[in-house]
Amino acid sequence: MIEQAAKPFLYVVVCAAGIASGVGELIGAARREGWEVGVLATPTAMNGFFDTAAVETLTGRPIRSAWRAPGDPRPFPPPDAVVVAPATFNTVNKWAAGIADTLALGTLNEACGLGVPIAVLPCVADALAAHPAYGDSLIRLRAMGVRFGEPYSGEPGPDGRRPEFPWLRALDLLGH
Repeated sequence: MIEQAAKPFLYVVVCAAGIASGVGELIGAARREGWEVGVLATPTAMNGFFDTAAVETLTGRPIRSAWRAPGDPRPFPPPDAVVVAPATFNTVNKWAAGIADTLALGTLNEACGLGVPIAVLPCVADALAAHPAYGDSLIRLRAMGVRFGEPYSGEPGPDGRRPEFPWLRALDLLGH
């Protein structure tokens, strides 16, 4: 039996980037805007990139990073929308290629096929963003209806400070 959410349900996909430690800001804002939230993380992101216990407390749900066994109940209801933040070079390229070798990628590919609104906040170093495969992946995903926030490299600005990651931009991209 699938759990039914009284509120719209948002999947937040977290990738392995240093900025992932701030994902609680996005989750808190989404909950204040009336979303129930479930977090899916890439396997690498589960290795210390964010405070998993704090996120589970904030969402009231376990973080998913592995496939469920056949016959196990679905731990989350179907998504009304998906946010990928931070989205890494690896995840964007594998997703655009249709690769589904992790739960996060499989879920993203399925959400595209179902027409679920998806907002992405990329966190990709300038050198990687210059790779032609990345540009091609952005074109392909945009053609599939995926909405992207502005590029974020994490590099310090002219003042030597790293800019804030635009967590709340993801909710704007969803139009919620």
